[in-house]
Amino acid sequence: MRRSGAAVAVAGALIAVGSVVAFPGTSSAATSPSPFSVAGRGATVPFTEIEAEAAATNGEQIGPDRVYTHLPSEASGRRAVRLDAPGEYVEFTLPKPANAMTVRYSVPDNAAGTGITAPVDLRINGTKLKDLQFTSRYGWFYGGYPFGNTPGDKPHHFYDETRTMFGSTLAAGTKVRIQVASTSVAPWVVVDLADFELVPDAIPRPAGSLSVDDFGADRNGTSDSTAAFQAAVDAGKAQGKEVYIPAGTYTLWDHVVVDGVTLRGAGPWYSVLTGRHPTQRNRAVGVYGKYVSGGGYTGGIRSHEAGGPSRNVTLRDFAIIGDITERVDDDQVNALGGAMTNSVVDNLWLQHTKVGAWMDGPMDNFTLKNSRILDQTADGVNFHTGVTNSTVTNTFVRNSGDDGLAMWPDRMANVNNAFTFNTVVAPVLANNIVTYGGRDIKIIDNVVSDTVTNGGGIHVANRYPGVNSGQGTAVAGTIAVARNTLIRAGNSDYNWNFGVGAIWFDGLNEPINATINVTDTDVVDSSYEAIQFIEGSTQTVNFSNVNIDGTGTYMIQAQAAAKASFTGVRAAHIGAGVAIHNCVGTGFAPTYGTGNSGWSPTSTVCTGQWPAPNYIYDGGDPSPSPSPSTSPSSSPSPSPSPTACAPGSGDLARGKTVTATSSTQSYVPANVVDGDANTYWESANNAFPQSITVDLCAVTPVQRVVLKLPPSAAWATRTQTLTVLGSTDGTNYTTLSPSAGRTFDPATGNTASISFATANARYVRVTVTGNTGWPAGQLSAFEVYGTGGTPSPSPSVSPSPSPSPLPTGNLARGKAVTATSSTQTYVPANVVDGDANTYWESANNAFPQTLTVDLGASVTVGRVVLKLPPSTAWGARTQTLSVLGSTDGTNYTTIAGPAGYTFDPATGNTVTVAVPAAARRYLRLNVTGNTGWPAAQISEFEAYAS
Repeated sequence: MRRSGAAVAVAGALIAVGSVVAFPGTSSAATSPSPFSVAGRGATVPFTEIEAEAAATNGEQIGPDRVYTHLPSEASGRRAVRLDAPGEYVEFTLPKPANAMTVRYSVPDNAAGTGITAPVDLRINGTKLKDLQFTSRYGWFYGGYPFGNTPGDKPHHFYDETRTMFGSTLAAGTKVRIQVASTSVAPWVVVDLADFELVPDAIPRPAGSLSVDDFGADRNGTSDSTAAFQAAVDAGKAQGKEVYIPAGTYTLWDHVVVDGVTLRGAGPWYSVLTGRHPTQRNRAVGVYGKYVSGGGYTGGIRSHEAGGPSRNVTLRDFAIIGDITERVDDDQVNALGGAMTNSVVDNLWLQHTKVGAWMDGPMDNFTLKNSRILDQTADGVNFHTGVTNSTVTNTFVRNSGDDGLAMWPDRMANVNNAFTFNTVVAPVLANNIVTYGGRDIKIIDNVVSDTVTNGGGIHVANRYPGVNSGQGTAVAGTIAVARNTLIRAGNSDYNWNFGVGAIWFDGLNEPINATINVTDTDVVDSSYEAIQFIEGSTQTVNFSNVNIDGTGTYMIQAQAAAKASFTGVRAAHIGAGVAIHNCVGTGFAPTYGTGNSGWSPTSTVCTGQWPAPNYIYDGGDPSPSPSPSTSPSSSPSPSPSPTACAPGSGDLARGKTVTATSSTQSYVPANVVDGDANTYWESANNAFPQSITVDLCAVTPVQRVVLKLPPSAAWATRTQTLTVLGSTDGTNYTTLSPSAGRTFDPATGNTASISFATANARYVRVTVTGNTGWPAGQLSAFEVYGTGGTPSPSPSVSPSPSPSPLPTGNLARGKAVTATSSTQTYVPANVVDGDANTYWESANNAFPQTLTVDLGASVTVGRVVLKLPPSTAWGARTQTLSVLGSTDGTNYTTIAGPAGYTFDPATGNTVTVAVPAAARRYLRLNVTGNTGWPAAQISEFEAYAS
């Protein structure tokens, strides 16, 4: 490997055991700031952090790189140092005295996906002090949600942390070195950072308290102490006494349920709870409040866990360091859980559990503060269902497997909760901080950084099951997003394949209708756009005194209707060179106050392709946005003018600005002018008429429109009723081709060509009033030609002179499919895509649910095969379902009566349902129950003749 001097900056490399996969670095022009460099915001932490790339090293810097599945993308600051030969090191110089350190690192996985553990030297001023054990047991997940441990595609969650005490206090200036002694176990080690601190002495046992040791707890961790802890806290409640955890490591195989008691330790570096049941893997260490019947937790409740919420609980000064190496969402293997009202969690260290604190309401007045939450397989914290007047404050979260700090009401309103003065770094999936629904929520004085994928820095959304105004759980009231700093936030979404904003708003379940105030906020070096609106609509967001310095793409990305105001919003270093990407036209309705600078409201574009991020941020630590000045602002910096536009020749619409009356998810208007017939626009459903309009840039003669749908045979023949109109001014339209049914047939390229008398037009519009194949307007290409133009070629299809023979194999593959409901990205089309790892999931707690496939014509069906993902992460489950058939899509008969069908990963997670052989065009599953999840779930719905 090439070397040049003591430290070399090179493109990163993701390396599995025994192999090398290189990838390009995506570099920024300057190093963006540390999340600890922002005065007055974020958590006040007891440690001093030093990045490995800022230390002395003879290793190799990897990054900067923000691409998901690339090793540097999950590093703090998107940079780290790789050591791959004996003697290579990273050496930190202590800026102040310390007696302990935490190292964030990565080592490779093994072929089995169970991880390796490798020793590395810890050296003080050149002399070896001890071995540190670097392990990949708790990292390296693969594939799509809910992820698995078996090596495969999309590797991620690369990093872990280990902590150690030095045994003495080291003076400022001491050299602390991490050095590779051998590569026999791990061919490489990546060091991301080290946190150094001066840990205080152990807290002695309070006078008059009970000790868990007095009830038989084993501080050496050789036996299960769950019963002893439970007896101790029960006695503490009965006697009105605190319960003390002495210094030691205690093994717990199950939850300790607390109510009306204080459980405290000698400090999180001294009193450690760990463990997992050796055979019942859904039981593990955790401290839980009592569950509330009918509340957020819908699983089985044991007698000692019932009767919640717990009240007047205090948990403080200890650590829960679990042993969770996989993500199984049903398993209650969180560090903290249940419901706790009028309760406080203070100075805990929570690591290697599924979720740091998953609080299932209803519950009220809960505070989590002064804590560290590290290396979770899912969320850091989630206020789930009916959590009110509760707070997370002055807490540090790093390397969560899902949202860092989240609120999700799911059936009962979350009201008046707050996330304040927290620092949230590098959530591997989703958002740093989010409220899904909720009324009168506060997200204030936080610092967030280094979002990895499928999320942003701060998110406000009507998303996820149970979030709707009918149940009072939607976003409502006043949402305060104030005095936050977002650094390198947002990133690409691997499902949508475009960037997510540092601050973003999503009305998927229903439109957001609330007052959202984003004030005194700094967005620094965002990975893609700074602000995003997507799905449904959002109103009203008020941006005031906001500083945006550095974006990978745009300042604003409007992919859905929104009402927003901008006052005192300053922008610089906009990577795309254009401030606003708007493909919803007047659906994005901003108002502009005073004090905006560095961007222009007229700097707007709607492109046919998403640009690659362009990082031009020039560095520097951010200072919190000052209060707005009353003095006149200086003249705004000019924004780049949009590229000059002309009608051109050939397809006059290619790459032009296009708008529509509505769009759905990622099926935006720009897809019709991107030259790719496989991407498409789809309007809102069941809302005809719908229009899509292209601006040719200037008045020009036009005489023909060519409309396309994707050429794939998965698109069954359909007829759309539509009109073509033209305008010279964008206001007054005349009909170029009257309303008529236009048939799109995949056998002939799924193309409709419409000629008309030559007319002068700048704006050409298609208005759709009906569609026999889907209740929405749909187009993948909208091409416009003048005199002499020829349409873009479509894939050639050889027409069949006679009817095709009856299909063989899986008759449902690629056919049209619908369902009564679906959740997030788990859409019906996943069941006919031939990929058993993608799946459909219905709405939760809403049985019965149906899934219907249209085979395109009546064909003989004698067998149905149903699948779930084969991953062992999917526990065995039984779904109760029946199969129905129809020739006309209206009148159905039952062809396999209701029965329980067991999906077991040990046998491929597959069931076969024999049905009487007969001709049918439509097949329907009717699911009424599922023992594994409160929703219908199918990854493949296959139909066979016999």
